[in-house]
Amino acid sequence: MILRQLLLSLGIVLGLQAAEPLRVAAAANLVHVMPDLVAAFHETHPDIRVETSFGASGSLVAQIKHGAPYAVFLSADLDYPQALITAGEASEANLVIFAIGQLVLWSRHDAMDMSDLATTLRAPSLRKIAIANPATAPYGRAAQQTLEQLGLWTPLHPKLVVAENISQTVQFTDSGNADVGFIALSSLKSPALAGRGAWQTVPASLHAPMVQGAILTKRGAADPAARVFMEFLRSPAARNVFARYGYDVPVSP
Repeated sequence: MILRQLLLSLGIVLGLQAAEPLRVAAAANLVHVMPDLVAAFHETHPDIRVETSFGASGSLVAQIKHGAPYAVFLSADLDYPQALITAGEASEANLVIFAIGQLVLWSRHDAMDMSDLATTLRAPSLRKIAIANPATAPYGRAAQQTLEQLGLWTPLHPKLVVAENISQTVQFTDSGNADVGFIALSSLKSPALAGRGAWQTVPASLHAPMVQGAILTKRGAADPAARVFMEFLRSPAARNVFARYGYDVPVSP
């Protein structure tokens, strides 16, 4: 038994390679969520090894279209899964809405006044504002919509620092390269940022709903492990993880 476990750790049993991992592509707003989500998944499926890659949803779609071996894609919106469906890289029958995200404006400075969103953004002392790239990151698109609704997109455009994805937006803000940043509430629920700085929830009325969808790719549709993971996303255990990180979860999965 000990010898067999050693061989398994080396990826070889009777000359055969160990089972391929389940490769999951996840939007960057899930970077703090996925470790807990995978841990919950392993409580009932310890035999399925999960490898997760993160990025802006649009960038991950481009990778999948170019052959990246992801079986499951967790997007920050529904448009990018739809893009895979349109491209023939996924089927609409394999789409699951798993959470609704929340955009917040955050500063690492505790003393910053966040009592009114528009007032904070108009402050002359505000030098730089970080947002994710609206062209590829749904949270960045929501930030742009928010600024447009407030009539601030054009006047504040010179102050914008555009990050590749929402994780980099957090880095820009936390490092001081930006005074404030439009980030995901899930980032503020992470151990690294919990209780730090000042923040305000962006009213949902200022941007399109942040409905997040997961989909099996064409590669994943033939993978039993991928289908098991998709079913897990509907489970109470998964819903509890998302709720713990500040997401709304669908009433009926």
